[in-house]
Amino acid sequence: MLSRKKWIKPLILIVALLLINVLGANFYHRFDFTADKRFTLNDKTKTLLSNNQKPIIVTVFLDGELPPAFKRLRSGVKDLLADYKAYSSQEIKVVFLDPLKGLSAEDQDTVMHNLYDQGIEPTNLSVKTEAGLTQKLVFPAAMIEGGGKMLPVKLLQNLDVSGSYEDNINRSIENLEYVFTSSLKKVITGSNPRIGFTESNGELSDLQLADAIHTLSNSYEVGRVDLQSIDQGGLDKLKVLVIAKPKKAFTETEKYKINYFVMNGGRVLWSIDQVNAELDSLRGRNGQMVFNQSLNLDDMLFMYGARINYNIIADPANCAEIPVSTGNVAGQSQIQLLPWFYYPIVLPDTSKSVVKKLDGIKTEFPSTVDTIGAKGISKSYLLNTSAFNRVFELPKLFSLQMVAEQPDPKLFSNRPQNVAALLEGSFPSVFAGRPLPVGITAPYTDLQSGKTTKMIVIGDGDVFKNQVVEKDGTPLPLGFDRYSQRTYGNKALLLNIIDYFTDDDNLISLRDKEVKIRLMDKGKIKIEKTKWQFINVVAPLLLLIFFAIFQHYYRKYKYAK
Repeated sequence: MLSRKKWIKPLILIVALLLINVLGANFYHRFDFTADKRFTLNDKTKTLLSNNQKPIIVTVFLDGELPPAFKRLRSGVKDLLADYKAYSSQEIKVVFLDPLKGLSAEDQDTVMHNLYDQGIEPTNLSVKTEAGLTQKLVFPAAMIEGGGKMLPVKLLQNLDVSGSYEDNINRSIENLEYVFTSSLKKVITGSNPRIGFTESNGELSDLQLADAIHTLSNSYEVGRVDLQSIDQGGLDKLKVLVIAKPKKAFTETEKYKINYFVMNGGRVLWSIDQVNAELDSLRGRNGQMVFNQSLNLDDMLFMYGARINYNIIADPANCAEIPVSTGNVAGQSQIQLLPWFYYPIVLPDTSKSVVKKLDGIKTEFPSTVDTIGAKGISKSYLLNTSAFNRVFELPKLFSLQMVAEQPDPKLFSNRPQNVAALLEGSFPSVFAGRPLPVGITAPYTDLQSGKTTKMIVIGDGDVFKNQVVEKDGTPLPLGFDRYSQRTYGNKALLLNIIDYFTDDDNLISLRDKEVKIRLMDKGKIKIEKTKWQFINVVAPLLLLIFFAIFQHYYRKYKYAK
């Protein structure tokens, strides 16, 4: 009887272990005890993965010798993709590699060119070594393949934001689930929404939009749209219409087509200059008298619930710099970068998912944006200036000599000015009860109020314009300022807006995830360095010696009896 009882407990333990192993093999669950739930996937991600019917290959170009911060980014990617593999109904194969490892300089150039064509750009870092600072190219990106479709994923967000380097990496880690899930959805569904940039009213040229179109083309079908010639069928194929810096007035026929597009649930991104100010026009001796532009859009925007005012904002506290000639030395023109108050760096409202975690956005002669009461339309502001600003009414004479002006704090003390607004809801028809415009033989729709949709109104036409190298006409990356060598958040803003417009599942809400960095206090470390060195190095040795002495005398005492 006693021998039988002796074996009961071990048998129960063995059976329990077997049951735990069986349950663990068939039912996956990850326990996340972190306060910010950094290792917990959103339910939208889990649903997408569980419904996936395609094998997926994810190639991550973060491998080899990396700076510590990028190693942390790589670890974040590994942890996230491990969860993706666990929840996916189909195989997800993950490969980490260094695309330049073991290649000659010529082969490296070829690989970088091929990767750029696929939408993957390198980041040049200064890495500290024993020999000093060395330059290293890092590719903080991934490529997702599935069902014959390939899609690049940018892993590093806001490299040049104002803030610490750790904050930049932290933002990128917070954003990982959003960028992977939104990209996976495009690969899994195979959908390629169409994006149209209008071109019939003097909008930005193909060269000025080169990087915007190139970047979006990795995930969408992108092209130019002539509102004069496009018909109802062409509009029905579009998901998003981008109107970037028109200079000619819109005809009623063109407005009718835009209105139909909105009534049919299309999304519109308005990037509008209400004034004719251009920096190149100021380089003359007398400057430029800036007037209002007449684009014939005010009534349309008013009906939709927004107004772009005829003014220009100056923001000395947060603005970009421009090159200005400051004289000649030995026959050579001296160029200096000086703050230009009329190029404000506007800041995103961090409470809005569509602009959360973005860097400052560079603008050029922006105007204020107001929202107007419109039934059934929700309105929220996305971008604003600092509180140290001044709004100038027009007409006004502008010249480059204004760079020497010192702002009067009394005149520039103001509330932050809004530069962009998001409008969502069912918009009223601008043409309800009006006759058809010239060229429209039959009504496109009889709707008095359209399908639920979204639009964003920005009071600056240059937000999505890339700079161009003057010598050879090469377009630079959107948001990159070749004078200050800074990269602003303009490209990320465009990508976020288009993602928000084309995604009906509201995956943009995944950007709300926050991961707190728990870094050591560097000031406290400096003050208490000696104390903690003693605790970590000397104290363990003293404890070891103490226990050795104690053990010696204890044994001596024990066996002396």
